[in-house]
Formats: sequence, C-alpha cells, structure tokens
Amino acid sequence: MSTIQISEDILPLGQFKIQASALLKSINSSNRSIIITQNGKPAAVVLSPSEFDRLNTQSRFLSAVQQGLDDVQAGRVIDDDMLDVVLEGKIAKL
Repeated sequence: MSTIQISEDILPLGQFKIQASALLKSINSSNRSIIITQNGKPAAVVLSPSEFDRLNTQSRFLSAVQQGLDDVQAGRVIDDDMLDVVLEGKIAKL
C-alpha cells in the first residue's frame, strides 16, 4: 500500500460523490487508497480490489504463522519420524 498523501488521498464525502467515477479509476490504476471524511472525521477507506485481496492474503498468512508459533509454544508439534507414521497410516486408509 502506498503512503497516504494528505493533500490528495483524504477527501470529504461530497467531493468523493462528485468525482466518484474518476476517483475509482485512479484508485484501480494507482493502487492507492482514499480516505473519505464525513463531518471532518474519517468515515471510510476506498481501495482497489487487488489491494483488498493483498491485505486479506497477508492477514491470513500472518494468522497462520501466529497459530504455528502458538502450537510450538504449547508443545503441539511432532517430529519428522512421527509425521511419516501418521501420513503412512492415512495413505493406507485410502
């Protein structure tokens, strides 16, 4: 995600409504996000579908890494030999 440019990327809702089509094209081509304000306060963030997908993928990856670290700390791990035994048992059942 690009760094937010305060003079360009923060817009009041009224301005977004007037320029919505052009702004959406710009968001998709530049991968930059826009912060929309309402009554002077941040109300929404608009980002491209590709940026949304990237953020979702990154979030799921970080959650999986954290789950793995939690499993190690809790002792929920097996060694390579035990993994071979478990997998061989599952394959034999197929």
